[in-house]
Amino acid sequence: MMDNGKLELVCPAGTPAALRVAVDAGADSVYCGFRDETNARNFPGLNFSCDELADSVRYAHVKGARVLVAINTFPRAGALETWHRAIDNAARLGADAVILADLGLLAYAADRHPELRRHLSVQAAAANADAIRFYVKNFGVKRVVLPRILTVAEIAAINAEIACETVFVFGGLCVMTEGRCSLSSYATGKSPNMNGVCSRASHVHYREEDGELVSRLGTFTIDRVPKDEPAPYPTLCKGCFSAGGYRGHVFEDPVSLDAAALLPQLAGAGATALKIEGRQRSRSYIRDVVASFRRAVDAHACGQPIPTGQLRRLSEGQTTTAGAYRKTWR
Repeated sequence: MMDNGKLELVCPAGTPAALRVAVDAGADSVYCGFRDETNARNFPGLNFSCDELADSVRYAHVKGARVLVAINTFPRAGALETWHRAIDNAARLGADAVILADLGLLAYAADRHPELRRHLSVQAAAANADAIRFYVKNFGVKRVVLPRILTVAEIAAINAEIACETVFVFGGLCVMTEGRCSLSSYATGKSPNMNGVCSRASHVHYREEDGELVSRLGTFTIDRVPKDEPAPYPTLCKGCFSAGGYRGHVFEDPVSLDAAALLPQLAGAGATALKIEGRQRSRSYIRDVVASFRRAVDAHACGQPIPTGQLRRLSEGQTTTAGAYRKTWR
């Protein structure tokens, strides 16, 4: 969507106030969702009414930013009108694109609103050129949000075959197949694809036991940390487990993805847009992360050294990782 060759900074907004903060901090595009089950961050206190989205689109457009509406859950049988209405409203209210995962919704948007740009959600888990080509050919998809499981070399190989615009650069690191975590569905009875993120607040419980803060997801104990230490995000894939005499985290110790230092490599691999995770995050978090990446993207565009390490205090465990881009997992 950028026409000047600069990497596009795509930022989250869980509320209208967060959207204004993201735009003012330098976002090129902001993604958000309606206040219902059509988006994968359907939490109390988050998301947008139609009136709020209309006001937010006007605010963003005046500032030169774009608004992308995530309608990225999979419809319930017999309730298609809820998802269709969300697409209709996004088009009516002036959204610059919709972010979809379901084949039927992609077909509906292409048929009813051909002028509305269609992006493929990470929930679709399109991680190779053949899958991406299917969505581009059949539904006119212009952007694909890649799962956070690919190396820079793998992203380059995909882009050598077919245009693909987006990668994640900061935020929570999903180490399972995006949106399709069977562990989470088993533990909570709620599917990430249909009911939102893997750790719903209603299923997360904390308790102090023997000087430790114990986190549980449903009936599963997933971590124990001394009560004065930062607690990791309570997802099963980031839990601490004991097996075969070894106790530790399955992949990496809890950290957040920060790919600021890899912007030149990602741009060289053909990425044209950079996505920050965090629609459930606070306004102060959004402001600091967006402003930091705005400086990084601008520095890269000018051929200057990229400032890094500025966001460690906002990361899980106050540490960051390049994640699958470098694949240093155990």
